[in-house]
This record gives sequence, structure tokens and C-alpha cells, in this order.
Amino acid sequence: MSPDVELRIGRRKVTVKRADKELFPQAGITKADLAEHYRRVAPRMLPELRGRPLMLERMPDGIDGDRFYQKAVSGYFPDWIRRATVDKEDGEVTHVVCDDTATLVYLAGQACITPHRWLSRADEPRRPDRLVFDLDPPANDFEPVRRAAHRLHELLEELDLPSGLMTTGSRGLHVVVPLNRRDDADDVLALARATARTLAFRYEQELTTEPRKGRLYLDVARNGYAQTVVAPFGVRSRPGAPVAVPLGWDELDDPELTTRRWTVTDLGDRLEKDPWEGLARHGRGVTAANRRLRGLAQSEGGAK
Repeated sequence: MSPDVELRIGRRKVTVKRADKELFPQAGITKADLAEHYRRVAPRMLPELRGRPLMLERMPDGIDGDRFYQKAVSGYFPDWIRRATVDKEDGEVTHVVCDDTATLVYLAGQACITPHRWLSRADEPRRPDRLVFDLDPPANDFEPVRRAAHRLHELLEELDLPSGLMTTGSRGLHVVVPLNRRDDADDVLALARATARTLAFRYEQELTTEPRKGRLYLDVARNGYAQTVVAPFGVRSRPGAPVAVPLGWDELDDPELTTRRWTVTDLGDRLEKDPWEGLARHGRGVTAANRRLRGLAQSEGGAK
């Protein structure tokens, strides 16, 4: 029988059952390794998780086994784990909220490979404080992602929207825009769509707002109400256990950059620097950005 490991985290004792279960067999990464990763990155990850409902991507038999996505909190989760009940289409659902290191490690012990976060907090679930563009390449070539990120960054600066960059640990990059929580999720999604259309109009041979062969897809669907995205330093269920990592815009042209460059076993110095420092304090609203977008559309004769 696989051993259980009890960890003391602050005031809590967290038991990781079957701690030597390999979740990433090719890399030899166990459940204990996953829990240790999340304990190590917690100081950087928790500010991006606190107060937000989570969707849990769980793989009890590792990445070669079945997975399931869990929204409603399990009844056996400890009472000390925070919960938040939010509206869904046909009623309500109670999610886990991760406010502390003990919760993060407990979820790892439940074979939660990736906690996916809401773009809003539970106290005002319809008012996001993040907007995310997912740059999804048409193939495994990273160069189109790099170009698209540069072009999106330029457009966001024209709209006076600050932004941060992140590897997803999967296929592409995320560009994250802080918001001031004054606008409804539907209005935020509309802004994201309009921005993507404007960029696709400018570079119609390279970019698209619908999945199409040969062009990079500007995916903004995750900005809808109750949609989720991977959080910074979240592990992805891919061989090698790649990790989503925040970047500075000056790192985008690094020839060694790929979306899976950093892993559970090789984070390098990523915990020693914070490219997003202060970003959340510069949240913007939808109205001014929409006004600037309309001005661009009129001057360029492009997307409405």
C-alpha cells in the first residue's frame, strides 16, 4: 500500500494519501512532488487565487488515466476549506475557494493537477477583475504566438490597457488585462471580442477570431461568466509537468522561450522575480477602451 504523508502547513495538518503515486509517470513526478510544488509556489500563486471560485482538473490515476473537471465542492473536503456559492444557468453551485497554502496542498493531495480560476471574485462574480486573451497557435510552431503577442500588446497600449504575459504550459500564451471590477462579464466579453476582431482585421492573413486552419486563433471565450483559466504557476496535465509562468514583455523575444519551458522540476529563478508586480493596481474599465476602439475602427475602416 502506498504511504500517506502528513504535512504541517501553518495551523493545519494536511494528509497526502498515496503520496508516492506517480501522476507524471514519464517524469517520475509523484503526488508528493505535486504537493511540494504547490507549497513552494504558494506565495506567488495565492494572490491570483484568493477569493475566486475554482474549477478543479483532477486525474487520480495520473496524466495517462481519466480526468474529470470538478466545480461543486466534495462533501468530504475539510470544513476549513473556504467555499463560495454562485449562480449557474439552472440554479447554484458551491465551489472551492483557495485562500491559503493548506488548501492548495490539500487539492494537490486530491490529484488536482490544475486549479482553474474564475476571472472574478466570489463577492462580485459578475464583475471580473481580469480579461484574458488566449493565443492558440494553428500548429506546434511558437513563432506565430510570439508575433501575435507583440501585435496584441501594441493594440492594448493604443487602448490604454495595461497587460501581463504568461506561458500557459500548454500550447500558447495568455495576455492578461487587469480590470477595475465596475463592468459586467457580458460587457467585458464584448470588449474582448471587439479587440480581437480589430486585431484580426489588421492582420487578417495571420490571425482569426474563429478556429481556422493556418491562422492563429484569438480565443476570448474564457471571458464569459463562470468561465475559467489556468492560474499562474498552475501545473498542466502534459508530459514533463509544465507550469504556467508569468513573463515580462521584454522576455517575449527570448529565443529559448516556449510555452512549456518551465516545469515542476525546473522553475529556474521564476519565483525570484515578479513581472506582474503592481499590474493588478492598474485595472481599467470597459467604457474608455470601447471608445478608443470605435475611434480606431473609424480611422482604419475596419472591424466594428
